[in-house]
Amino acid sequence: MAVLTQELLLHAERCMRHKDVFKILLAGSNRTLDEWLCDSFAELIEEMELWKWDDATGDFWSRLAKALQQSSISVTWAEQLDSRLASVQTTGKMSWAAAPRSIRECKMRIGRIIGSRLDTDSEVWGLDQTTWELMWAGGTAMRKSIPALRQAGYESIFRLAQNSEEL
Repeated sequence: MAVLTQELLLHAERCMRHKDVFKILLAGSNRTLDEWLCDSFAELIEEMELWKWDDATGDFWSRLAKALQQSSISVTWAEQLDSRLASVQTTGKMSWAAAPRSIRECKMRIGRIIGSRLDTDSEVWGLDQTTWELMWAGGTAMRKSIPALRQAGYESIFRLAQNSEEL
């Protein structure tokens, strides 16, 4: 994996030397961040922990983020290229990828223990079957609804209206 990561980084460096190629590469980074619902390249790397290699092979930036995540390598040049690649988190803003991440992490850990979402035992987990199914379906349903929410102008989960009585 280290060799692949190094080759991807060298490719990025070579592309940066040519303005026309660099513009195409940078446009690809914006598409990738939008596709993965991330606000920064650092967040994309963090997001890749929850995805398999085969899920991240769609484009250069996804592959690079997954390779960096698996190799535990960080880069400092990304934020110098474009503000969306910066690792700085905007105060008061949570990306759509970050919102359901803890649910996906929980599901991934449970999957490692029991192997399948179908192998449930209410006595072991202390959850009834309905609650168990809602946990598995919730993250998927949210991920499917996010593009419509973004199109409606909600760029962050914090932009959604909140009832002060619920807080």
